[in-house]
Amino acid sequence: MSATISSASSATEGTPWHRLLLSKRWLAYLLVTVLFAAACVGLGLWQFARREEARVEIERVLANYDAAPVALREQVPSLSSYSEATKWHPVEATGTYLADQQFLVRSRPRGQQPGYEVLSPLQLANGDVFVVDRGWLPAGNNAEQAPSIPAPPSGIVTVVSRLKAGEPSIPGRTYSNGQLATIELPLVASLISKPTYTGSYGLLASETPSPVGATPLPALPPQLDEGNHLSYAFQWLTFAIL
Repeated sequence: MSATISSASSATEGTPWHRLLLSKRWLAYLLVTVLFAAACVGLGLWQFARREEARVEIERVLANYDAAPVALREQVPSLSSYSEATKWHPVEATGTYLADQQFLVRSRPRGQQPGYEVLSPLQLANGDVFVVDRGWLPAGNNAEQAPSIPAPPSGIVTVVSRLKAGEPSIPGRTYSNGQLATIELPLVASLISKPTYTGSYGLLASETPSPVGATPLPALPPQLDEGNHLSYAFQWLTFAIL
């Protein structure tokens, strides 16, 4: 008995370390470790990329947000065109609001309060329509009843707004009762049945003349914050090393 145990112990002690590492169990451990480290590296690189995107957006805001307004056609040469480089840049357009064809965009919280954004089509002198987001309205106590939309200025209005890209549709969420699920510009164009800018819309900055009576709350300026992407990236790379 003791001879058998002694023989087995001697056989184990005599097994080369590299043969133990090449056993199925150790190879499985090694594979899991490599996959985990690779995943951590990938997540770290993704966080670096997210940080770079945030830094580019901050630079765009700093360059465009307070720039002097230019003519709408100068930044948006065609109804369907849009360039990310023009995001937030103020543009000026003159026309007449289609007050009877305004829309609410639902599910737009501000802080902790639910609400809506107000879209007002502005018809230009050539007949084209540029959609202006005139601001935010809080939801009432009755979630089933939408708030009344304040009237925009009547007659000829000069509008300065900041460019943004239109939004995609959300599957399963449709237009109903004057409310949109997103700022889906092609849908707006089909609803008002006029040639409409479908690549971009404007966040209202000013109107001349000013409206009479209540107005939606103006859009909040974008936050100049790149977030915690850098610290998260270093955390993932540390996990990979460990």
